[in-house]
Amino acid sequence: MPIDDDADETLMLRYRDGDADAFTRLYARHKGPLYRYLLRQCGQPAIAEELFQEIWLKLIAARSGYTVQARFATWLYHIAHNRLIDHYRASQRSVPVSYAEDCPEWVDVPAPIEEQPEQKDDRRRRAERLLELLAELPEAQREAVLLKEEGGLSLEEIAQATGTVRETVKSRLRYALARLRRGLGDAP
Repeated sequence: MPIDDDADETLMLRYRDGDADAFTRLYARHKGPLYRYLLRQCGQPAIAEELFQEIWLKLIAARSGYTVQARFATWLYHIAHNRLIDHYRASQRSVPVSYAEDCPEWVDVPAPIEEQPEQKDDRRRRAERLLELLAELPEAQREAVLLKEEGGLSLEEIAQATGTVRETVKSRLRYALARLRRGLGDAP
């Protein structure tokens, strides 16, 4: 089986062995999704930025002991999940996320050019409503949705990253998606 030189795991192994360019590529590939995950979980840009930096510092510190035991994204989001839990414990509160204010790029979901302005407005309203509904989800459900959509993790990888079992992740996603559909009026 050929080795993919561009795979995250290969890049991390190369970084572990001293290839700084491999880290640059990993960082460029994962910085956006990781930051959005953190922002949507904690709700405050300053805190998300601080957590973001701490996670990358933890990754850098752990590089010498890195071995491929899971997909790189699973390992990265496991570090992020643990850092978020530490943050929640330290602050003893959870902050609701205001997606429309903190992530305006999600509010303006682009519609095809041929669509009429009314359709664009409808899409914008639905996107805003989706962001509101995401913010209202219980933290564990929201985390599962974000890890799946932002992190691209499978059920097994989400379970591994969060220290739960696959069936728990599956249940959280099922309940979250049902709430989102109901809130958007797509299901009874």
